[in-house]
Amino acid sequence: MNIRANHLPTAEIQALDAAHHLHPFTDGDLINKRGARVITSAQGVMIRDSEGNEILDGMSGLWCCNIGHGRRELADAAHAQMLQLSYYNTFFMTTHPPVVSLAEKIAELAPAHMNHVFFASGGSEANDTNIRLVRHYWAAQGKPDKKVIISRKNAYHGSTMGGASLGGMSGMHAQGGLPIPDIVHIDQPHWWAEGGDMDPAEFGRMRARKLEEKIAELGEDRVAAFIAEPIQGAGGVIIPPETYWPEIGRICRDHEILLIADEVITGFGRTGNMFAAETFDITPDIMTIAKGLSSGYAPIGGSIVSDHVSEVLNANGDFNHGYTYSGHPVASAVALENLRIIVEEGLVERVQTEIGPYLAERWGSLADHPMVGEAPICGMMGSIALTPEKSSRARFASEEGVVGLRCREICFQNNLVMRHVGDRMVIAPPLVITKGEVDLLVERAWQALDATLKGLKDDGMFTAG
Repeated sequence: MNIRANHLPTAEIQALDAAHHLHPFTDGDLINKRGARVITSAQGVMIRDSEGNEILDGMSGLWCCNIGHGRRELADAAHAQMLQLSYYNTFFMTTHPPVVSLAEKIAELAPAHMNHVFFASGGSEANDTNIRLVRHYWAAQGKPDKKVIISRKNAYHGSTMGGASLGGMSGMHAQGGLPIPDIVHIDQPHWWAEGGDMDPAEFGRMRARKLEEKIAELGEDRVAAFIAEPIQGAGGVIIPPETYWPEIGRICRDHEILLIADEVITGFGRTGNMFAAETFDITPDIMTIAKGLSSGYAPIGGSIVSDHVSEVLNANGDFNHGYTYSGHPVASAVALENLRIIVEEGLVERVQTEIGPYLAERWGSLADHPMVGEAPICGMMGSIALTPEKSSRARFASEEGVVGLRCREICFQNNLVMRHVGDRMVIAPPLVITKGEVDLLVERAWQALDATLKGLKDDGMFTAG
């Protein structure tokens, strides 16, 4: 198969896909019967499929194409690096210029107290690193029993054994014997779905104090760290009440546990700051990064480590951990060029002062739709809650996710990629999206909502459960 020319008809590509390819997070039997959608090219915020359809990529690929698709500069950076040094490892007292330059640049962009990076191939691997790193950190200080990591229900931290255990997705825990030992979960700060009659600010403090309650239950001498996404991404773009993160920070400080901010989605400009730690005034000990680090052009991730943690690691012999591709030279070169573009083109500032406010205004208008209960947004990530009854924030009578899936399928038919999480629709478009493209995104989203609402009414499904 000549993948460059893509000369095979769609049906033949789908048949080969069904014959040989196992897809992530996919019903294999269903995709093989229906046939996969074949994406063949992309430019800016648009992707093209094998049938010639131009599709607005409202999800930046998978939350990652911050600078948009098709930037030649990153291809040139990969080409040049492959010709000079295609691969070498960073084990055994060895380094190379691309990884050194990238680590330096990340330290420059990160909060001032965070100046070291441990590289991985993606966010899942980086969160696996974090499990071992925080346990080694405490063991090196004579506290080997301090190894429990607290996370949240409905969190997403990857799909490896460690990452999926840190996450709080019940569907993932149902497969593969998860979670692994010494990882526990507390309730999420999801006011829309779980706040009842509570004031959002009160609810935010209450949910943060679930962490303090869990620490008391387990014993402070056993708890190593708390990990959380500043904004829950795969959980439905859940933006916590403004009272939540200050209280989480206090609790971590008061009880001597490390705070891990998973910035895989929120990092590198998505919230209008380089990192969401700045957006929400979080002071993390470790930050997980990936996705926007290379805008998805090459697989790379890592853990940015605070100075006080790195000092302990460096002073206690070998950290017996790493990956073949930790700090891969080509991926490092691509990531470095991606960061150059983000900085020199002022994309973070653009999200904060120009395109972000415009998207917020236009996205917020969707809350006027009769099926939308709320339309929260932060920077370039937003969601809409689908409901049959706005005033009570009611769920649909159908099984959770049925309505959302309907809406997603209609979006795809209307050449818009908008993801569903249960009965919540989410977006995270590239940071380079134009105002005209924002208008098109909202127009297509509104059309999809109209079509979904009509279908639900026709089928007698626009009812509360």
